[in-house]
Amino acid sequence: MIESYVFGRMIIEGQTYTSDLIIFPDRINHSWWRKSGHRLCLEDIKEVLKEEPEVIIIGTGFTGLMKVEEDVKRHAQSKGILLIIEKTKNAVQKFNELSSKKKTVGAFHLTC
Repeated sequence: MIESYVFGRMIIEGQTYTSDLIIFPDRINHSWWRKSGHRLCLEDIKEVLKEEPEVIIIGTGFTGLMKVEEDVKRHAQSKGILLIIEKTKNAVQKFNELSSKKKTVGAFHLTC
């Protein structure tokens, strides 16, 4: 469960993170970076897709600057994965709501 999020900082189980991260059911990748900083392409989430999640939640940043490319959306749909794309504050709420009910992975841009 994500305890809090503010611009540039997320707290999970008492640990503070200040860089973009991916939260898996059993671990956190706290050094996540994308091929192109504010664009999310399929290659950027290959590690996520290997998990075969039911839900992928993308936090696009505080103001929503990060854009999700169409190939990501098409791929998720073709695999029957529910893809939720929201500004990070809203994405955190969705993650906390769904992660205990479905196999969920969250990829969060913490700034912008």
